[in-house]
Amino acid sequence: MLEFLRSYHFVYNVLIVVFSTLITLLCIPSILHVARARHLYDDVGHFRKQHDHGIPRLGGVAIFVSFTITVLLFIDKSLPVSYLLTACIILFAMGLKDDLSGVNSSTKFMIQFVVAAILVIPGDIRISSMYGVFNITALPYIPSVMLSILVIMLIINSFNLIDGIDGLAATTGIIANSTFAALFIYMNEYELAAISLAIVGAVAGFLRFNITPAKIFMGDTGALLIGLVSAVMAIRFIELSKVSTVKLPFIYTAPALIVAVLIGPVFDTLRVFTIRILNKKSPFDADRNHIHHRMLKMGLTHLQTTFVLGCLNLVSIVMVLVFNNLNNSWLIAFIFLLSISFNGMITYFIRSKKGEALVVRNFSD
Repeated sequence: MLEFLRSYHFVYNVLIVVFSTLITLLCIPSILHVARARHLYDDVGHFRKQHDHGIPRLGGVAIFVSFTITVLLFIDKSLPVSYLLTACIILFAMGLKDDLSGVNSSTKFMIQFVVAAILVIPGDIRISSMYGVFNITALPYIPSVMLSILVIMLIINSFNLIDGIDGLAATTGIIANSTFAALFIYMNEYELAAISLAIVGAVAGFLRFNITPAKIFMGDTGALLIGLVSAVMAIRFIELSKVSTVKLPFIYTAPALIVAVLIGPVFDTLRVFTIRILNKKSPFDADRNHIHHRMLKMGLTHLQTTFVLGCLNLVSIVMVLVFNNLNNSWLIAFIFLLSISFNGMITYFIRSKKGEALVVRNFSD
C-alpha cells in the first residue's frame, strides 16, 4: 500500500482529480453570471420541478469543458479517445440545445443511437461475452453490436432521468466512476482509471454548487455526458475482465458488479418505463413517479434522498464483492431483488402516510 501511495500513478491520479475539479470550480461562476445576465433559467412552475425560483441548468457546460480538457491533456491511447470525444461533443451539442430551447424525444433517441453506434462500430467499444448470464457466453458480432448499443443508450438515459433533485445524478456519477477507477487501478489499466477520475473531478467541482440549496443544475448536457462516460467505462471493464492477468475475485463477476454500480439509475429507468408502457403511455412521457420523487413524498429532503440512494448503491457494490463466489445470474437477481424490496418499502410508507389501510397491497407499485 505504501509503495502504491508513493508511486507515480498515485500522484498522476490525484493530479487528474484536482485539475478537473479546479476547472469546473473556475467555470461555474462565469456560467452563473452569463445565465443571470441572459435570464437562462430552469422552467419555474413545471410540474416536475422541485424549486420555486429560477435556477440556471447549464452546469453541464462546465462538466463537459473540464472533462474534455483533462482527457486531452492527460490521456494517451488506452481506448479510442477520438471516438469517445466525438460522442461527447455530439451529446453536448444536443444537450445544450435541449437545456436552452428543448429537443423532442424522437430527436434525442436518434442522436443517442448515432452516438452509441459510433462508439460500438468504428470504436469497437462493445460487449462480446455475457459471462454465462442466461446461459450465454460468447456473442456473435451482430448481437454484440445490438446489445452494446442498447446498453449504452439505456445508461445514458438512466442518468438523465435521475437528474431530478439536488445532488443525485452528480453523487451517483461520482460513486460509479470512482468504483470504475478503483477497479481499473487494480487491473493496472491506469489510463482508463484516469478517464473515470477525470469525470469524477469534473462532477465533484459541480457538486459544490449543486448540493442543497442548489445554485445551478447540470441539465441534459451534464447528465448525458456522465451517462455516456459511465457506459463506456462499464463496457471496457467487462471486456478487460476476460483477458486481465490480475486474477481477482471481482473479475469473474464483472457483469454483476457493473449492474451493482449502475443499479440506481438503471432500475429506476426500467421501472418507470415499464409502468408507463403498462399504463399505455409513451415511455418517454415525463412524470413524477421516479424513486427520488416518491422519496420526497415520504417527507425526505433532497439531501436525505440523495444520501439514502447513494448508500443503497454502495451496499449493492459491497454485496457483489463479498459474495463473489456466486455466479453472475444469482448476484444480478439479488441486486434487483434488493431494489424491488426498497421500492416496495417506499410504496408502503407513501400509502401509509396517506392514511390508507396498512395492508399487503401497500407494498405494490
